[in-house]
Amino acid sequence: MEDLRGDLSTDAAPPTTIPLRHFVVGFGFLALGTAVGVGSTAGSLAATGGSFLAAGLDGVAVAHLLFAGWVGITIFGAMTQFVPVWAGVELYSDRLASLDLTLSAVGVAGFAGLLWIGRPAATAAFATVLLAGVWAFAANLLATLWRARPLDVTERHFAAAVGYLALAASLGWLLAIDYRYGLFPATGLGWPDAVAGVVGSGGLSRSAVADAHVTLAVLGGVLTTVVAALYQLGPMFTREQPTAVDRVATQLESVAAPTGVLVLAGGRLTGVEGVATVGGVAVALGTGLAGAVLLRRVLAASGATTPMVSRYAVVGVAAVAWATSAALAWTDSATGAAVRFGHPTLGLPLFAALVGFVVVGTLYHVVPFIVWLERYADRVGLEQVPMIDDLYDARIARTDLWCTLTGALLVVVGVAGEAGVAGGLDIAGGAGVGSVPVATSIGLVVRAGLVLVALGVALFVANVARVVVEHAPGALRGESDG
Repeated sequence: MEDLRGDLSTDAAPPTTIPLRHFVVGFGFLALGTAVGVGSTAGSLAATGGSFLAAGLDGVAVAHLLFAGWVGITIFGAMTQFVPVWAGVELYSDRLASLDLTLSAVGVAGFAGLLWIGRPAATAAFATVLLAGVWAFAANLLATLWRARPLDVTERHFAAAVGYLALAASLGWLLAIDYRYGLFPATGLGWPDAVAGVVGSGGLSRSAVADAHVTLAVLGGVLTTVVAALYQLGPMFTREQPTAVDRVATQLESVAAPTGVLVLAGGRLTGVEGVATVGGVAVALGTGLAGAVLLRRVLAASGATTPMVSRYAVVGVAAVAWATSAALAWTDSATGAAVRFGHPTLGLPLFAALVGFVVVGTLYHVVPFIVWLERYADRVGLEQVPMIDDLYDARIARTDLWCTLTGALLVVVGVAGEAGVAGGLDIAGGAGVGSVPVATSIGLVVRAGLVLVALGVALFVANVARVVVEHAPGALRGESDG
């Protein structure tokens, strides 16, 4: 894989309309998931006086809109565009790339919509469509990476992430089938005697399969992709060469995190606490190392601050904070719904910040870059053309950063305070344990944070969508604007 700071040939890239369609559809899921999520959480706050997440099917629907809809489809588009460019090989199939978008978008929308209206037993058909979309993407990317052998550290991470996503989608499909046909009884499917002697007689329960599904999808597919991209984009945006310490940290992460995902998922699936703990600590260690390397590069960065660099600073801090809190939590227990994302209180908001800021920061370069290639690349030397960073509004980019960052901090402070009240801590200086005014105040802090995040998301979507509409409106239809 070539270094992005060098001269890259875009001849191997697919038509720009393919990744752009992925990104635009992803923006739609981001806007929808944020709106539905804030609304659900506001209702939960009103009902409980401070609960951060909507419970039950509403929460599952929002999670799929954001993680499968926005992050997942964005990953599909980004890999489709940049794996061929970075690896110097052509994408295996443009048709499969278009097909995976259609199938995945229809599958996520239908699946989440049916959960939202309380009809989980009807989700099997849409889960099957989503499974087909993920497997179409996986087959396309793995066939492309096969052409790029031998693989470097970034390509190995991408290959692992694609495999995790395919496995996660398969487990998710089984969970959807279970809604209708009850594959996993409350007591769990019994293990064969030989296996039961090792993992116990509890069997395969729905909660265990759900734990493994989330682990493979979020910690495997999403987090591994983020780390892989940062190995290329971090040096590019910060203009910092890796140090000897960076190289050692990268080597350790390359073994610890990808392997840890499989061990953690296996431990959660089988209910073996010790195995899950080893895997979880390995994932946390690898992520913390990757975050520390990124943070060092950002702090040492030369040149002007860009939307990418400023957001990557947040990513570095969030990665280290998430990894530290997750390691502490998983050392105590790494199985169960409460610790799926790491620390039972801080894990989800910190992980969301880690992923959200890196995706937004990257898209602030990727979308204008693709549009610039489509509209202006062949005009260089013939007429004056704008720079890539001139295509978006820098003032809006700064505003959405401060909205999302302030909102994220309020959410983290709020959920930490909520946990303090629930745990019996007198955090209000004598207001009383579990005091209704205290819980209500904390709920208002979380709600204010979510509103700010939603405002930042809306500004980001509008800013980046404007790039496409104003500079390459025909790109989404496959028409040239040159």
